[in-house]
Amino acid sequence: MDFLPINQQDLKKRGLSEPDIIIITGDAYVDHPSYGAAIIGRILEVEGFSVGIIAQPNWRNLDDFKKLGRPKLFFAVTSGNVDSMVSNYTANKRLRSSDDYSPGGRSGLRPDRALIVYANKAREAYRDCPIVLGGLEASLRRFSHYDYWDNDVRRSVLVDAKADILVYGMGESQIVEIAKQLKNGAEPQALNNIRGTVVIRKNLDFLTESKTIPSFEEIKDDKNKYNLAFREIYSQMNPLSAKILAQKHADRFVVQFPPAYPLTTEDLDRIYGLNYARRWHPSYDKLGGVKGFETVRFSIISHRGCCGMCSFCSLYMHQGRIIQSRSEESILEEARLLSRMKDFKGTITDIGGPTANLYQASCSRWPNDGFCDNKSCLNPSACKNLKLGYKESIQLYKKIAEIPGVKHVFISSGFRYDLLADENAEEYLTQICKFNISGQMKVAPEHVVDSVLQSMNKPYVLTYEKFLRQLDKVNAKTKKKTYLVNYFIASHPSSGLKEALELALYLSRRKINPEQIQDFIPLPMTFASCLYCTGVNPFTGKAVYSAKTFKERKMQRALIQHKNPKNRQLVREALKILKAQHLAAVLKV
Repeated sequence: MDFLPINQQDLKKRGLSEPDIIIITGDAYVDHPSYGAAIIGRILEVEGFSVGIIAQPNWRNLDDFKKLGRPKLFFAVTSGNVDSMVSNYTANKRLRSSDDYSPGGRSGLRPDRALIVYANKAREAYRDCPIVLGGLEASLRRFSHYDYWDNDVRRSVLVDAKADILVYGMGESQIVEIAKQLKNGAEPQALNNIRGTVVIRKNLDFLTESKTIPSFEEIKDDKNKYNLAFREIYSQMNPLSAKILAQKHADRFVVQFPPAYPLTTEDLDRIYGLNYARRWHPSYDKLGGVKGFETVRFSIISHRGCCGMCSFCSLYMHQGRIIQSRSEESILEEARLLSRMKDFKGTITDIGGPTANLYQASCSRWPNDGFCDNKSCLNPSACKNLKLGYKESIQLYKKIAEIPGVKHVFISSGFRYDLLADENAEEYLTQICKFNISGQMKVAPEHVVDSVLQSMNKPYVLTYEKFLRQLDKVNAKTKKKTYLVNYFIASHPSSGLKEALELALYLSRRKINPEQIQDFIPLPMTFASCLYCTGVNPFTGKAVYSAKTFKERKMQRALIQHKNPKNRQLVREALKILKAQHLAAVLKV
C-alpha cells in the first residue's frame, strides 16, 4: 500500500498539484491505525479527498509548511498522539531525553504547545487558508484550562492558535463533515452545529439555545468560578443529552457543540479495515525507525471508550464513557492480515483498547439515552446494568489462535482488576491467565489509601485484595504463575506524605517492589487537574490537599520505591517530617 504524499514527487505520482487537505502532525508519519493522523488521512481519502502529510515540520521557518503547497480546502493540525507538553517534559518539568513517536527516539522534533506553533506557521505561510485543530491536545485544551507547566489558567487553544474550528474526540465523523461543507462552498465562519467541534464567534445570536459558563477572565482569578465551569463542562459530555456550551474570552465566545455520537460497530469496522501501509514511512529507515510503532506493530485495537472515569485520565474528555466495539469478524480479518505479513513471527502482541476487558461491554441506556449523569458505571461497584463481553472475548481469542501462522494471542493492554474480582469473571480470568498473558498482567491499583482512591475515582483497596485472592485461585487451577505489573501514582490529590507512607508499608507487607510509578501530572481538563488547581472538589465543595513542591513529590515517590538504595535519604527525611523514624527498620532504610 502506498503512503500518503509527503513531498512534491509523491503528489506528482498521484497526478496532483496540491492536495485537498494537508495534515500537519507532531508525530513521525506512521501509517497504522494506532496513529490518529493516519486514521484521519485514510478516512478522508476513502471519502474522495486527496490528502498530504507534513510530519514533524521544522517550525523555525516556513519551508516545511510550504512543501506541499496550499491545500485546496484546509490544514488539519495535530500535535500527535500525546499532548506536546507531556511529550516534551517530565512530571518534574524537565526536558525528556527521548521521544518514542520520533525517528530514532530523538527529542526536540516537536515544539512546546505544538498546536499553537503549527497553526500559526501554517497561517503565516498561507494567510487565507482555513485551519482545523484536532487530536488529544485539542480535546483537552478546548476550553480555558489549568496548565501545569505554566502553573496558570490558559485560554482555549483555539484562541491562541487562531484556527477556524477545533475537533474534539476521535474526530472521524467531524473531519469528513468539515471537508464536505468546505468543498461545497461553505465559508469557515459558517461551520456551525457540527457535533464534536468548537468554534469562536463574536456573539451567540446564531444559536437558539446554549448554556454560558464562567469566562476565561473569571476562572483565571476565581477558583469557585473555575469549579463551576468545570462542573458544567463535565456534565455536558453525554452525546445524547448535552447542550451547547459557550465561554467568553474577552469580546468573543468559544462555542462547543455537543459531542459526536458514538460510532457504530459498522463504522469502526470500516475505519480499522482501511488500507494502511502498517509501517513507518521508509524515510525513517536510516534514522532508526520509530520506537513507539514497535509496541503496536502486531497489535489490534478492539474497542474505544472507557466507563471507568478515573480522575487523572483524559479518556472521559476525549473518547468518552460509552464503549464502542468492533465486530468479531473485523478483528479476525485484521488478525489474518497480520498473519500474512512477511515479518510476522507468530505473536499477536495485544488485542485491546483503553481497558482490555471492556471489549463488547454494553448498557441498555447507551443507545438511546447515553450514560447516567449522576452515577458512575464502576464505582463504588460495577452497575448491574453494565453487561461485560467476557463470553464474546473468550470466543474471539480462541478463534484468533486458530488462524494459521498465529502461535500466541497476548493481551498487553491494562485490565480493570475490579471487574475480575468476582466469581462470574473466573472463566475469563482463567482463559487469559492460561493462554493470553505473556507472563505479565498489567493492573492499576494506583494507591491503597481509600481517601486517595476516592479522589482518583478508583475502587477501594478491599476490591484489589479480593482480586488478588481470585487470581491466586486461578493460578492454582491453571498451575501457572501470572506475574502482576502494578501501576501506582505518586502525589495524586489527597495524597500527602502520610498517605504515601501508608502505601509504602502496605507494599512492604505484601513484598511488592513496584517499578511502574507515575508521578502525577494534572492533565488539562481532567477532574484531578481541577482538584490540583483549586484545592477543592468541584462536586462536594470539600478541600483537597495536593503536593505542590518538587521536594515533597520526590519524597512521595521515594517512599513508594523505598527498596531502591538511591531513595534512602529521601525516605529518611520523609519519616523525620512524619515523626515516624521508628519505621525506618520496617522499610529497611
